Amino acid sequence: MPSLRMMPKVMTLTDAAAARVASLLAQKPGVKALKIGIKKGGCAGMEYTMSWAEEIGKFDEVIEDKGAVVIIDAPAVMYLLGTEMDYKTDKLSSQFVFNNPNQKSACGCGESVNIEPATPPGLAPAG
Repeated sequence: MPSLRMMPKVMTLTDAAAARVASLLAQKPGVKALKIGIKKGGCAGMEYTMSWAEEIGKFDEVIEDKGAVVIIDAPAVMYLLGTEMDYKTDKLSSQFVFNNPNQKSACGCGESVNIEPATPPGLAPAG
């Protein structure tokens, strides 16, 4: 009989991030979730993307936490595995921040990052 193997959560939300996402969703009738993804771009190679989702795709990873609903675009899952999403406010800005163990570097302006796909336990990293 095959055994069940626990997979790590793709992403967790801090209390601040969950509260902010839930607050934003409450203001958006017809929107089901905040969708997180990645795309190629910027001087470091990749950028995080955020958009409103009116539907949840068949292969999207759904995270429900403290009233917040976040979905991870399927192609981004291996790049975001183990990431913590936070929401920070300081004197000049308020923003979501991704604490991603797969991030190897970031550009000086903070707009783009270098992310490598997570390596499943028991497999050697590529390269």
